[in-house]
Amino acid sequence: MITNPTRQRVLRGHKAARPTPRVANTADHQAVLAWRLTPRDRWIIRMLHEHRVLTSHQITALAFPSFRSGRMRLRELFQWGVVDRFQPFITLGTAPMHYVLAPAGAAVLAGEDGLDVKELGYRHDRAFGIAHSLRLAHTVGVAEWFTALVDRARHADAAERAALGAWWSETRCARHFGDLIKPDAYGRWASGGQEIEFFLEYDFGTEVLAKLTGKLTGYAALAAATGITTPLLVWLPTSRREATARRLLHRAWRDLDDPTSVPVATAAADQLNPEATHPSPADSVWLPLDASGGAPARRALHDLLGAWPHVSPPTTETVGNAGLGSPLLIAPPPAPMPPATVRGPSLPVRERR
Repeated sequence: MITNPTRQRVLRGHKAARPTPRVANTADHQAVLAWRLTPRDRWIIRMLHEHRVLTSHQITALAFPSFRSGRMRLRELFQWGVVDRFQPFITLGTAPMHYVLAPAGAAVLAGEDGLDVKELGYRHDRAFGIAHSLRLAHTVGVAEWFTALVDRARHADAAERAALGAWWSETRCARHFGDLIKPDAYGRWASGGQEIEFFLEYDFGTEVLAKLTGKLTGYAALAAATGITTPLLVWLPTSRREATARRLLHRAWRDLDDPTSVPVATAAADQLNPEATHPSPADSVWLPLDASGGAPARRALHDLLGAWPHVSPPTTETVGNAGLGSPLLIAPPPAPMPPATVRGPSLPVRERR
C-alpha cells in the first residue's frame, strides 16, 4: 500500500520457491511466444525491463481487472519463462510475489526492437540481482507511488480525463540527466484539462535530509542548462518528517541563484486517506515550498501549476528535458497506461529435462 510501504529493514532473505514446471527457453519456444503473447503481456515485459521489479499487486492494479486474473496470467508467463519471480521473507505477514524479466521475455523484447539480447543490456543475473539489493524496498516503493496514479486514472470518470503520460525509471533518469541530477523518477500527469511534468524524490525516512536538500543545486543547474523549469516533488513518509524537510529545503532553495527555476512541493504519505477506494499522489496532499502569505493550502497534483504561474505546461518537445544533449537511449520508455488486450490461447507447458 502507498500509505504503508514495506521497509527494507523488515526484509529477511527470501522464501524458497515451490518447484514449478517451466518451458525450456529454446528458439522454438520463442517462436511460439511470438504469437501467444498478448499486447498486455508485451507491455508487462517492457515495464519489467524499465523498472526492474514489480510486485503481483502492482501488476494487477496496473493492467488486470482482478487479482485472480492477474495471478493466473502471471503464473502462465512464469511457466513460459517470460518472467521470473521471488518472494521476500518479512518479519510480519506475507510479502507479495515480486516479478522480474526472464530470458524468454528479454528475447521477445529484443526481437521486437531488432536488437540482440546483449545489445538490450539484459543479463539474467543482473535482473534477478534486485532480489538481494539493499534498494529493493525503495525501488518497489517508487513503483507503488506510480502504480497508485495509474490505478487512479483507470478508475477516474470520463470528465476527469486523468492519465499518467510518462513514467521514467531511476535508471533511465540517470542515463539521461546523470551528469547533473539523479532523481528517483520522472513523470507526467494530466487531469481535468491540466497537465504537469515533474521529477520525484521518494524519501523513505532513512536518508539524511541534508543529502536531499543538497540536490537542489543539481536541479537548478539542469534548469539553467536546458532553459526548462520542471517542478520537483518530494514525497515523505510522515507529516513530522515533512515539516523538518520543508525547513531545510526552504533554506537551501532560498540560497539558489534563481529559486524560481526549481519549483518544489512536498507531501507526506500519512496525509492520504487510507479509507479511500483509490488513494494516490494525485489527491490534494501537495504543499508548494515557496508559498508566501498566510497558511498555504494543499493542492491536488494537477493543480500545482496554479501555485507557479511562471511554469509552462509541458509540451511534446520538452518531455523529460529532451533538449539536453544526452546519449541516445536504446529504447523509448513504455507507456505507463496498459493497452487493451484480448486473452490468447494457452501454451502447453513441458518440464525441463
